[in-house]
Amino acid sequence: MDEKIFERVDNYISDISAQEDKILSDVIKSLAEENIPQMSVSANHGKLLQVLMISCNAKRVLELGTLGGYSTIWMARALPSNGKLISLEIDKHYSDVAKRNIKNAGLSEKVDIRVGRALDILPTFIEKKEEPFDFIFIDADKPPYTEYFELAIKLSREGTIIVCDNVIREGKVLDDNSSDEKVLGVQRLNESLRKNKNVTATILQTVGVKEHDGMVVAVVNRLSK
Repeated sequence: MDEKIFERVDNYISDISAQEDKILSDVIKSLAEENIPQMSVSANHGKLLQVLMISCNAKRVLELGTLGGYSTIWMARALPSNGKLISLEIDKHYSDVAKRNIKNAGLSEKVDIRVGRALDILPTFIEKKEEPFDFIFIDADKPPYTEYFELAIKLSREGTIIVCDNVIREGKVLDDNSSDEKVLGVQRLNESLRKNKNVTATILQTVGVKEHDGMVVAVVNRLSK
């Protein structure tokens, strides 16, 4: 099968349900101008995040990995008037670009970007007993994906949806002998789902403009006190 068909179908879907406006396309342009890797979600996946947020009535959203703010804007647009999105980004340059893009989208009041290591910041949320998040999107460095996921559960309520992007790696997760730290990181997360009683989860295999990959989609079960 011609792999171009996947990209064409993805564009077909986006044209119907996830059209990219100028603000979003300007985000993609800003990445090129600022020498930031083009690793944003596709428009179709941005719309999927919105659908999942609406399904769990998300008012508080946590994002790990802001990059240029493309996925941030998709999610912030799905928030109610009293909603809030906290996005964590380790790279200050990326966060500065994202803040400009989010301001251009008119969403600065809804989005709080914090710069630093997620593994340092997330435990402080737990220590402060912050209000749980309704929706969590993990799209950051892959080696600590399992740790991110476990911390995300601790920051959740029953019914919180957690999404982890890029967990199939063009099928490289099937390689038991891989030495790629990104592959090893997502393999460890995926395998941990077998015995994780705190979530009801699956992995969606995806193809399209972002080629061959996948997402973990998990709903947090009732957590024991």
